[in-house]
Amino acid sequence: MFKIQTLNKISSVGLNEFPRDDYEIASTLLEPDAILVRSQDMHTMKLSETVKAVARAGAGTNNIPVPELTSKGIVVFNTPGANANAVKELVVLALLVSSRPVIAANTWVKTLTGRGDEIPDLAEKGKSQFEGPELKGKTLGVIGLGAIGAMVANTAVDLGMEVIGYDPFLSVAAAWSLDRQVRHAETLDALLSKSDYITIHTPQTDDTKGFINAEKIRAMKNGVRLINIARGGLVVNTDILAAIQNGKIASFVTDFAAEELLDNPRIICFPHLGASTPEAEDNCAKMAVEELRAYLETGCVYNSVNFPKCCVDDPIPPEGTRMCISNKNVPGMVAKFTTVLGNAGLNINRMINQNRGDLAYNIIDVDTHIPEETLRMLATIENVIKVRPIFA
Repeated sequence: MFKIQTLNKISSVGLNEFPRDDYEIASTLLEPDAILVRSQDMHTMKLSETVKAVARAGAGTNNIPVPELTSKGIVVFNTPGANANAVKELVVLALLVSSRPVIAANTWVKTLTGRGDEIPDLAEKGKSQFEGPELKGKTLGVIGLGAIGAMVANTAVDLGMEVIGYDPFLSVAAAWSLDRQVRHAETLDALLSKSDYITIHTPQTDDTKGFINAEKIRAMKNGVRLINIARGGLVVNTDILAAIQNGKIASFVTDFAAEELLDNPRIICFPHLGASTPEAEDNCAKMAVEELRAYLETGCVYNSVNFPKCCVDDPIPPEGTRMCISNKNVPGMVAKFTTVLGNAGLNINRMINQNRGDLAYNIIDVDTHIPEETLRMLATIENVIKVRPIFA
C-alpha cells in the first residue's frame, strides 16, 4: 500500500482518483511515499527518507525546495495548464478593472446610503469621475506564451485588442495554440514600447525575479496598465510605486498583496485568487494524483520540473521487477548497470534512459524478482542517486 501525505486541503475530486484499497491518504503520515501540496512552504520541512515524489496541485513550485529534492532522487511534479482557464479569466477581469474603475465606483456609490430618492440623480452626477478607456483597439503585450499566456492572448484577440507576445522559449505546441492574429515581438523591449496594457506570464526563477524594474518600466509607454497574476517576485514593487507616482504607469493590478501596495488608489490587489475556482482545484488535484499514481505504480515520469520525461507503455513483466534508477548524468552509467545485472544472471527485458541537465533517469525491466543484494550493489555504484524497485 502506498501512503500519500497531504499538506493542504486537496480537492476530493482528485483524491478520489486514488484506489482506496491500494492507497492511504492523510495529512499526518510519518513515513509517506509521496506528498501532495498546494501552497504550503516546504523549504524548512524535514522529509522522511521514504518520500519518493512530491506533486504540487498547481503550476509554480517556488514553495518546494526543488534542488534539494533532486539531489535525493525525489521527483517533483506540477500540473501545467490545469488551472489555466481560471487564471485567464482573472487576467481578463484585471484588464477590465485596470481600465474601468468599477471597484472605486462601487465604493463611492455605497457612500450614498441613506439618501433615498436622491440616489439616482447623485449617482448620475458623480459617474464622470469613474470614466475609463475601452479595451477594444488597444495593444496588449503578453510576456510568456505558455498555457495561460496563450489563452490570455487568444481571448484578448476576441475582445478586439491588438496582441503582441514575447516568449524566447516558445514551444511548438504553444505556437500552434496561438491565434494567427497574435504578433511576435523579437525582443522584450519591443513589446514594452508598443503596449498599452502588459500582462506577465513567466515562471519566477533566478533569471526572472524582479525583471520588471525601473529600467524596463522606462521602456514602456506613458500611461501603461500593468497586470501581474503570475508571481509577486517578478516585479519590483518600489519601482512600480515610483512609476505610478510620476504617471508612467496608470494602474497596476496584482494577485500578490504587499504592505506597500495597499494604500495606493491606482493599485488593485487580489489575495492570490488566480486558481481559486472549484474547477481549477479539481483539475489540478486530478492531474497531480494521475502523475503520482503513474510514478509510484509504473515508474513513469511526466510533468516533472526536475526529472526528464521517461515512460514505458508496457507493463512490468509477470513475476518480474522494474527498476527506477536516478543518477548523475555522467558517461558509462548504463554500462555499469548492465554489468551488475549480467553478473547476477538477470536478463534485461527492456530499458529506457533519459536525461535532463545533470540528471539521468532509467527504467529497467527484468524477468524475475531482483535479489536485495543486487539492489544494494546498484545503489552503491558511484553517481547513483536512488534505486527504486517495483515488483510485479
